[in-house]
Amino acid sequence: MSVVRKIIASEMLSVEGFMEEERGRLDWFAQDEELNDEAMNLLESVDAIIYGRVTYEMMAGFWPYAPGPFAARTNELQKYVVTGTLKETPWGTWNNARPLSGKLSEEIERLKNEPGKDMVIYGSGSVVRELTEHGLIDEYRLIVNPVVLGKGTPLFGALSGRLPLKLHEAKVFPSGAVALTYEKSR
Repeated sequence: MSVVRKIIASEMLSVEGFMEEERGRLDWFAQDEELNDEAMNLLESVDAIIYGRVTYEMMAGFWPYAPGPFAARTNELQKYVVTGTLKETPWGTWNNARPLSGKLSEEIERLKNEPGKDMVIYGSGSVVRELTEHGLIDEYRLIVNPVVLGKGTPLFGALSGRLPLKLHEAKVFPSGAVALTYEKSR
């Protein structure tokens, strides 16, 4: 019996569930050493990152040049870029990236059934929403930041129905952020 890899959505959220401010700003994320350790532990537990094209382009402009162990781990991991327009990743500065340009649910099902560790999605709200609709996300790690933005982009937007979840873990960090880990209810 083969073990299916999990897809983990790891998202920074405001109190009202926004993943980015109205103008796309992300400067409101809480940070502290324990939260950074939590992020590193997640990154060490996976062997691939899934990004939407826009998030990938933003990350590819930062992580290849960033110092530290989180950057080093991010740079060495396989990166899958969900795109309907790119046939290959033209940036060249970020290794181990390849496009997923077929039907997303089929591509992710195929990846889940390949040998390896779990995979994580950072940001990429449209990817999270589509995979949620297809029941392909196994775990949601939501970091609720101590801020109300007023306006922004909701993580889940308009899903077609209810999404029952089971709380697996909750942690409070010194910054005031709260990490909520949910699994799909079976």
